[in-house]
Amino acid sequence: MGQSAWAQNRLKQPVPPLALADTTRLSEVVVAASRVEESILQSPVTVEKLNARQLRLTPAPSFFDAIEHIKGIQVITPSLGFKVINARGFTNTTNVRFAQLVDGIDNQAPHIGGPIGNVLGPSDLDIRTVEIVPGTAAALYGLNAINGLANFSTRNPFLSQGLSVQQKTGVNHLHDPNTSAHVFSETSVRYARVLGPKWAYKVNGTYLRGYDWIARDMTDINPNGNATTNLFGPDNPARDPVSSYGNESSDRSSLTLGGKTYQVARTGYREQDVVDYHLQTLRYDAALHYKLTPSAELAYTYRGSNFDNVYQRSNRFQLDNYHLQQHALQLSGPVVQARVYLTRENTGRSYNLRSAAENMERSFKPDARWNQEYTTAWNAATQAGQTVAQAHATARTAADAGRFQPGTTEFRQRLRELADINNWDEGAALRVHAQLLHAEGQVNIGEAIRRSGGKGLPAWADVLVGADHRTYFIEPDGNYFINPEKGEDPYSTLTYGKTGGFVQAGARLLRERLRLTATLRADKNDYFSARFNPRFTAVYSPTQRHNFRVSYQSGYRFPSLFEGFSNVNSGQVKRIGGLRVMSDGVFENSYLRSSIDAFNAAVTRDVNTGGLTTAQAIAKYQGTLVKTPYTYLRPEHIRSVELGYKAALLPGGRLLADVDFYYNTYRSFIAQVEAYVPLNASGQPLSTGTDLNTIATALNKRSGQARYRLWTNSQSQVYNYGGSLGLRYDVARGYLAGASATYTRLDRTVSGDGLEDGFNTPRWTYNLNVGNENVVKNFGFGLNYRWQDRYYSQTFLVNGYVPAYSTLDAQLSYRLPEPNLRFKLGASNVLNHYYVSYLGGPSIGGLYYLQLTYGL
Repeated sequence: MGQSAWAQNRLKQPVPPLALADTTRLSEVVVAASRVEESILQSPVTVEKLNARQLRLTPAPSFFDAIEHIKGIQVITPSLGFKVINARGFTNTTNVRFAQLVDGIDNQAPHIGGPIGNVLGPSDLDIRTVEIVPGTAAALYGLNAINGLANFSTRNPFLSQGLSVQQKTGVNHLHDPNTSAHVFSETSVRYARVLGPKWAYKVNGTYLRGYDWIARDMTDINPNGNATTNLFGPDNPARDPVSSYGNESSDRSSLTLGGKTYQVARTGYREQDVVDYHLQTLRYDAALHYKLTPSAELAYTYRGSNFDNVYQRSNRFQLDNYHLQQHALQLSGPVVQARVYLTRENTGRSYNLRSAAENMERSFKPDARWNQEYTTAWNAATQAGQTVAQAHATARTAADAGRFQPGTTEFRQRLRELADINNWDEGAALRVHAQLLHAEGQVNIGEAIRRSGGKGLPAWADVLVGADHRTYFIEPDGNYFINPEKGEDPYSTLTYGKTGGFVQAGARLLRERLRLTATLRADKNDYFSARFNPRFTAVYSPTQRHNFRVSYQSGYRFPSLFEGFSNVNSGQVKRIGGLRVMSDGVFENSYLRSSIDAFNAAVTRDVNTGGLTTAQAIAKYQGTLVKTPYTYLRPEHIRSVELGYKAALLPGGRLLADVDFYYNTYRSFIAQVEAYVPLNASGQPLSTGTDLNTIATALNKRSGQARYRLWTNSQSQVYNYGGSLGLRYDVARGYLAGASATYTRLDRTVSGDGLEDGFNTPRWTYNLNVGNENVVKNFGFGLNYRWQDRYYSQTFLVNGYVPAYSTLDAQLSYRLPEPNLRFKLGASNVLNHYYVSYLGGPSIGGLYYLQLTYGL
């Protein structure tokens, strides 16, 4: 990307007598914050950067893992091969509020609406820099980047040619009670060559193999399912361990035994019974570059990836032979930038772990037969003198006769069959084929006028304009997606498009001490009217070393494909998109699951302990049922104010300080709600005007409920605020030290408004790091320490507190100048203290590795 005219003019001016380190900081540039090159010190919003030196010093196993140690950034780990980046709250395992770009190109999986870690990204050999904007970037990028974006810049073959090879060999699962130690291996190769003054190319390949982290939380999330009968812990027949599937709420029945009502769940399977934790990723790319002029370049890039690992959104999934590929054509220059790219997604033979376990249970014995055998065995056991708890254990053993046993040939065969049935009420297959086509361009009008020698724009002003269009294409499979348009074949291609554009004007005043920018963006999505996003920023620099910034910006997030159009039969709960075209009539006729659960619990309590009949208890509590107050999806909206200060301090500018504070207001926050429609005896929705007692009687039985999980918007405004402080100190003799602290706080106007979504962010996070590439005779080291506070985790699997945890990463390095070899002995979580980054996720231990790099 070319320099702005302002940056070029400054380079022509006399340079004040500053130390080399200070000069280096002042000349370091970023792109992501304003879509043009600018000094990192004078960026109008918070922007974090990992440069080449920091990437060499990091003890993290990869550049992507190193992002977790950046100020203001939160990373959660659903899998060894899949990490999720977020900033400033509202994190989840599929973060559609944070955009991830490679050289400005979105690398999301189209149907998900977010990236799957770095499976379509660059290798450690090809990464040049990482820039992260930890705050809304929607005014410039759209892309639903209301929580921020990361841009990974790769190495240009004109500037970096030759052969590079890297091998990492390591081990994880040391002292893991659930498995033995396993080998980790990652091999990367990069080759680049310049073919004369105009042409250059590069190719990259990475192959990773390992054994994934294991989700093993056996905490019961339904501990009070039979509290009215004093059955708790192992005696509770409705136990629902977090990392066990097939015993969730949709897999429970209310059985009348001995005159009392009991909740009884199917037995279920542990996660490790229904998943293969062996993971592998093969990713590759090739690029051909052509210089149109000395400052303008045209490049074609192809990226591809095949991978197997564990992934999580509403449920956890086994990704098996998942394939992503991307074709991109990109023009970069000081005046015009343009790119067009096509991303294709094929989910391969992936499957849903919960559905696999549920249907493994039902495939050997349907619920009705299992319940009947359970009831018969319970009655016989109590008549024989067993206690109630003993009778439940006996009944389960009897009803489970013939059940598929994990590890057997029959179990594995049935699991393969279920993984190929594309209906989650009967099988578990995830079969999605999707594409994303994107085109965008921007023109720096001020730069164009100045380069042409024309007049009409003052020297202190800049104008940047841009436009983009994106269309998603989905091949409906009849389970995950259908085409909902009236009169259309439900299996015809579903499209979902957006067109947008922006104009940004900037001015440099007070002898370039004050820099003002104003941006206005407009976006028009299918099914929605146009929305406008403004951004206003100001940077005041009384000296080159001291820079104060303030910004206000607005951003919209439009529903992703899954949020708008999902059509999933999932464990006898229908998950449907929140657009009216998908869920017409459901919102108007449904009741909140939370109120139905409370209603049924109260009915059961009075039947079991209060001496009421079921009909009497229903009549007593029917008024507690709450009709769904939510409605069809609208775009999510954020307003954000940010203040910041960045400076190069101390003699020589060796201390880089960065402070920021933000305050965000969310409106129409997109989340999920569970709501049930009452049914008549024929299984049809009750007609409008049906009396409440009839509705309550229907909702008291599983057969009287049509269960839905719906995407909708919060009715309350949500506020969050926070700030961070970062220090980076170039100590004498090559030492680099850093420290940061981040504070993040949620402030809702209305709490508990029925939606299944969460802030999922620790209030306090600290990072400390120190390193030196050459302590003595080419030996170096790096240390990173990170601590985060406990926080309340609210996911689709489980709610509760994630304990505070800390990690220490460490590495020792040695550089052999000839033949240009680097050795690194490193470890993440070197003390091997297992932790979870969110509830329902895997336990993460130490990963120890030896890395050999040639040619970089």
